[in-house]
Amino acid sequence: MIRDAKKEDLPAIVQIYNETIPTRMVTADLEPVSVESREAWFFAHDPHTRPLWVMEQDGRVCAWLSFQSFYGRPAYRHTAEISIYISEAYRGKGIGKQLLQKAVEEAPNFQIKTLLGFIFAHNEPSLRLFSRFGFETWGHLPRVAELDGIERDLIIVGKRIV
Repeated sequence: MIRDAKKEDLPAIVQIYNETIPTRMVTADLEPVSVESREAWFFAHDPHTRPLWVMEQDGRVCAWLSFQSFYGRPAYRHTAEISIYISEAYRGKGIGKQLLQKAVEEAPNFQIKTLLGFIFAHNEPSLRLFSRFGFETWGHLPRVAELDGIERDLIIVGKRIV
């Protein structure tokens, strides 16, 4: 079940996010974040324009997807960045596919015409997932992140929805 996130989901959202940090595949954060540090980010989401969704399985939050405004300027109001995070125990089970499909289908309801994803170049599973849904490489930022002394590239993928 995919639904809008509630405040009570924030600890699970943060836990899933923190699980990805040691992998050095998904986020540029190097240390775990706290629930308190993510409250402003949580409340910046609006179910009618920039939702934050969670997926539940077996009665627990196992993944989430967020829509975030791109670049914060009015001319970009129809463009959103999406992020997907899946709990370690649920990876490789098609959850990312379900979340991304719903995001692509629902984007026009939020007045979104363009979706973006920011993915490390070494995160091949995510690049393949987005590619399957028609996202193309729109940018390549070489060596912009340093994770444990290794410089990493960032790939920007994009898809026009309407």
